[in-house]
Amino acid sequence: MLGRFGKKKAASSVSTDMISKQRRYESLVRALHGDLFRYAYWLCHDRSVADDLVQETFLRAWKSLDSLKDEKAAKAWLITILRRENARRFERKRFDLTDIDDVQVADSTSASPEQQVEDLWLRQKMAQLEPEYREPLLLQVLYGFSGDEIATVLELNRNTVMTRLFRARNQLRDALEIDPADRGQRNG
Repeated sequence: MLGRFGKKKAASSVSTDMISKQRRYESLVRALHGDLFRYAYWLCHDRSVADDLVQETFLRAWKSLDSLKDEKAAKAWLITILRRENARRFERKRFDLTDIDDVQVADSTSASPEQQVEDLWLRQKMAQLEPEYREPLLLQVLYGFSGDEIATVLELNRNTVMTRLFRARNQLRDALEIDPADRGQRNG
């Protein structure tokens, strides 16, 4: 049985572990909240639902933070949690979705008006891709995930991911080349 000093030492150790976990968690939230919100918004097209998804993602992350062994895998780990949380949303209840064209997500960078038009045009072209091609491309382009990381997040074979990325880039290139009228409107 622990003596009085043994109990104090054990309590101190638990307190130190909790503080360490809290700091680790807070650093994850600070570093990745924006990325998770953008991804959640892309999935659901509704700000309040995206907020809820991110909040639930971080709640689940807190509960299983000890299972995250490699800090470099934190973003992929959190996006996987977020994707599963989004799937649970459809198991529980159907929400009315807002058309993404009706709502603009503020970008944290201040781009020129010309660049904003270019970005909007490119986002519209990417949005026209089939979801099976669009999602891996977004994970690669927006979040810088490797093929292996995308395979883990999407729970697919790496070769499948690489094929979908190849096809997505080709479809996007073709869409950009086929639409000279849009390009003329953008440039003047």
